[in-house]
Amino acid sequence: MPLPRFHVDLSLQPGARLALPDSVTHHALRVLRLREGDEVVLFDGRGGQYSARLEIQGKQAYAQLGAYDPREAELPGRVILAQALPSGDKMDWVVEKAVEVGAAAIQPLAAARSVLRLSGERLEKRVQHWRRVAIAASEQCGRNRIADVGAPITPQQWLERPVEDGTVRLLCDPDAELRLTEWAAGVGTPPTTIELLVGPEGGWSNEEYALAREHGVCMVRFGDRILRTETAGTALISALSAKLGWV
Repeated sequence: MPLPRFHVDLSLQPGARLALPDSVTHHALRVLRLREGDEVVLFDGRGGQYSARLEIQGKQAYAQLGAYDPREAELPGRVILAQALPSGDKMDWVVEKAVEVGAAAIQPLAAARSVLRLSGERLEKRVQHWRRVAIAASEQCGRNRIADVGAPITPQQWLERPVEDGTVRLLCDPDAELRLTEWAAGVGTPPTTIELLVGPEGGWSNEEYALAREHGVCMVRFGDRILRTETAGTALISALSAKLGWV
């Protein structure tokens, strides 16, 4: 059985003893029922991890850190999922699964046909919730870095921002002539960053398609089936990772 893993937003050093945050203490003692002396793994999101042993004093859990382990579980290339906001709580699933398959960042997009509309305090709470989902997913899947989850912006804002050299943008379009596998087969040296744009349930608007073409985005389709918006990103990242030799 893998050891329980916890993200802590603290400076970690070999041999240090630290009080675990309340949320981690609750999860370790009340949810997982861990006991004095149990071994766990801690990571701070900056890369690598630490073995640790639990010490319990009353309701407070402490961790006695062991050696630093530089283990990483990141993809060789950086993948950013730009996901149009889906309806309901589907974004939770999108974030969780995107982190599991290796996305470095998830950027929610308030597309023209997005059903979910967020603003003010409700928006802030939802973004913080998605970031907690990303942390939990990293704890579960063995990643020692936390995928960034941005606050929603419009597709225009996303497309018009400057991008680094070596970045390729792909838009998931079920009517595209070019298959994702065909693009991957002809890419040669894999790009350093791939941005995947996935539309909402109602699809991209004509204006959004035009804006994407204007900014040099490549339209690709996954296959002969139309994927749900909450499925497409995970499927595309997984297929790209396989075709580019990243897994």
